[in-house]
Amino acid sequence: MSEQGSEQPTRPIRVGVQIEQQHAEYDRIRRAVAAAEELGVDVVFNWDHFFPLRGEPEGLHYECWTMLGAWAEATERVEIGALVTCNSYRNPELLADMARTVDHVSGGRLVLGIGSGWFEKDYDEYGYEFGTAGQRLDALGEALPRIEARWAKLNPAPVRDIPVLIGGGGERKTLRMVGAHADVWHSFGDGETFTRKSAILDDWCRQAGREPSAVERSIGVEGDPATVGDDLHARGATFFTVGTGGPGYDLGPLRDWLAWRDERNAR
Repeated sequence: MSEQGSEQPTRPIRVGVQIEQQHAEYDRIRRAVAAAEELGVDVVFNWDHFFPLRGEPEGLHYECWTMLGAWAEATERVEIGALVTCNSYRNPELLADMARTVDHVSGGRLVLGIGSGWFEKDYDEYGYEFGTAGQRLDALGEALPRIEARWAKLNPAPVRDIPVLIGGGGERKTLRMVGAHADVWHSFGDGETFTRKSAILDDWCRQAGREPSAVERSIGVEGDPATVGDDLHARGATFFTVGTGGPGYDLGPLRDWLAWRDERNAR
């Protein structure tokens, strides 16, 4: 492995934005999504929570997948998805059908982002068993092949092979699932952490009989793209997501990352 990463990036750079559906009325959220699409973002994400994660804990908030269905109609070009869906909240077969339906409504633009779940308040307030982190990860591992199997049975089938994005950095369970099932790995942290975990993911891919290059490397970012982005890109990341929350939805940082993307992709 080189100092900067196990494999140099060969994919074009993509930029996403997470429009956090908290502390804002839906009309403001919809306008933020439309503005992000107009700017040229590649993917627009929301998140799968029932309450705000920051600010007033009982503030304005909306459900994830109902909103994705609305976004599928309200947008034309961008991919859409959750960053990430909590596996605990929906039966895997139902989730597969929901994803297939939004995929059709959007004309084949859905990304199924999924993770094991972590926000205990969501579980307690909505009556889900929180359990342990290990139990939630095991449940995700059981759900992924069930989702894939249901997609193969649905009529009509999904518009495309729906990309699966798995978020998380657990080295023994999460990255093993990424290596076996995911098209995109979404991560957090600094460059050194990304490099170490990306190399571990390479090994899990090979053990699953897949080329490491089959999994796109994604990371949540903030700050100056000319420094942060260049470093992470050299380490193998090609998909960069900027977060923005209500009620303000400042897309200034997104504009900077999009300009950086376009300059780098033109080289």
